[in-house]
This record gives sequence, structure tokens and C-alpha cells, in this order.
Amino acid sequence: MSIHKLNPERAAADATSLAVGLEFQHKVFDLADSVIKTRAMRALENTGARYPIFRRVRCAARRKLEDIFDDLATQSGLAALRLAEGSLLLDGPGVFIDADGWRKAGYCSCQFGIWTDSVQRAMDLREQLFRIVGDRYEAEQTFTIDWYFTDSNRGLNSTSFDELMVDRLYDEAYPSIGEPIASFIDRYLDASETVLVLQGGPGTGKTRLVRAILSALSARKQDSAKVLYTADKRALESDEIFVEFVTGSHDAFVIEDADHLLLARSNGNHDLHRFLAIADGVVRAQGRKIIFTTNLANVNDIDDALLRPGRCFANVRTRNLRHEEAARVMQRMSRDGFIAQSTLEELFEPGTKDVALARIYRAFAPGMRP
Repeated sequence: MSIHKLNPERAAADATSLAVGLEFQHKVFDLADSVIKTRAMRALENTGARYPIFRRVRCAARRKLEDIFDDLATQSGLAALRLAEGSLLLDGPGVFIDADGWRKAGYCSCQFGIWTDSVQRAMDLREQLFRIVGDRYEAEQTFTIDWYFTDSNRGLNSTSFDELMVDRLYDEAYPSIGEPIASFIDRYLDASETVLVLQGGPGTGKTRLVRAILSALSARKQDSAKVLYTADKRALESDEIFVEFVTGSHDAFVIEDADHLLLARSNGNHDLHRFLAIADGVVRAQGRKIIFTTNLANVNDIDDALLRPGRCFANVRTRNLRHEEAARVMQRMSRDGFIAQSTLEELFEPGTKDVALARIYRAFAPGMRP
């Protein structure tokens, strides 16, 4: 397929060759990216660029992904090329739009790259796209994840999508914090310290707490917080992802399952020094946050330099809940405060001293949650 056919009206004008001694090689991972870069190469021989204005906009929508993209393809008034259920190119004179969407639990995340010829037209296109998308969550109800990972060639890649805070947190689920969750989060976001370490076994609520912190960041900004995220050890072995965090506009850097990263440098950990360098520099000055989650059982396993006062706000130990603690959480989760004894007995079968928070959430059917 020729990329000229995305806009038949301009195909004739684009057919001329590029009269410069330049060879252009590009690995095609993203068709929209390839189209726009190829057009940019052709624009070098013209007096002006075709797309002087670029905007990236996103939203979390309440409708089904396929319905949204059907409407985008048929109601925008632009030539549409549907690449997949949630992938679409929209093309017209002076306009090129790359639309992507992802299914999420109970909603979908949409992202639009808009190339056009004026600021006003970019704003008009944004509003037109949002009208077609329909019912949306407010930006401060979401946070944007830029997920970084390495490919088979060890190159650093990323994808972006919007996340919505859907789980309600309960103070009783985090007895080790020793204060209401909301006040703990407020103190962390107000603090000059950059680092927070959440340490505990699987299912003890670390990720739920991270999501609550990111949601609070969005609420403070009154816009979707931008979060750099990775759980890929190889992505942290070069400076590239750290340069992106320092020079970019991310509000937080989240590293999950960071067991390997937090070990003492004296034991051969060669990656932690990058975090130590950025935690006290421009990142701290700009109020950005770095959050680690780890399954390490012993606090002594973590390098002391990361936990030192002035750099680390807190090292929170999440843990399984004992019988009376679990009962209090379940009472809060229940709409009427009633706890079925059979549910408690199922969770605390003979010989069981404590249970993970994740098991308590699973014990409640969606219809029983507040």
C-alpha cells in the first residue's frame, strides 16, 4: 500500500522525488510514525512544512472500544484507515491524526496524535474527537502511564495509556502505616524527600497504594498525572530511561518488583547509583517522586544510602492481615457492615494465621463492594 493513498487529493503533489543526497532507513514499528516521518522528508524540498502544529491528547472513555473507533472512522469527516479494533489513521487536507485505544477494566483509554496547520484547528479537532468519543472521565480522575520496556534487540521502547483509580482503599488494610492513608499520601506529596519504598509480600496492597498516590497527584494537578513506569530490569541498565525522567515532564517514576535494584551496592548492585544521583538533584527540586515496590522480606537487604533521611520519605512495610484486622477491612467493604462468618472461615481455615489483602478483595463479589 502506498502512503500517498491515505490522502488521494494530495497524492499528485507528493509524487515528486526528494532531490537531496540522503538515505532514509526506518524500522516500521508504528505505521503512523512511518507515514509522518516520510511526509516530513518530502517536505524538505518545499517552502513550508505541511504540519507545523502537533498536539497529543488522551482520555478515558466509558463506552466500548469498538463502538468509539467505529464512530471515529465514520463521523470525523476525514479519510479513515482502520488498522485494528483500537487503531486508526485519519487523514485530510492539512490534517493527520493517529488514534489508538486500549481496553481496560470497565472503560477504555484513548490517545490521539494530531498534526495540523494551525493552533486553532488543533483545538477544534480535539473538541471534535472528544465529542465523538462521548462520555469521558475527567482528567484528574486518571493518571497516564508511560510504560518502558526493552525489545528483543534490547532497545528501549514505551507505550502510553490512561489508568483509572477504581479500587477504594481502606485505612484498616494498612495497619503498619499508623495513620489514615489520605494523610500519609498528603505528607509524602508535600515532603521534600523524593523516594518511597513499599516493601511486602505479594498481595499485600503495594500496587493499590501506588495507584492511590498517583491518583492524588492527578487531583492536585487537576489534570492527569504523567507517570514513567517499568518493571523491566534491562530497561534500567542504561542511562536512557533516567535521562527521559530527568529531562521529561513526568510527575513520578514507579519501579515495581525492584528487588534486584534495591540490594546493597556492596553485594554487586551496579544499577542503584543512577537513582541515588537523580533523587537529590533536579528531580527533588521539581517535586517529582520515585516509588519502589519490592518483595524483599528484610529491610536490611536494602541499600542504606537509598533509605537515608532527606532522600527517602518512608519505607512502608505492607503485610498480611490477622483475623481481627481482616474482619475490620471486610466490615468496611460491606455495604451494610455485615460480615458473613462463612467468608471469614473460608479465609481463615484451620492453621491460617493471616491472609493477604488480595484474597479479601477476591472474597467480595463486585456487587458487594461499595
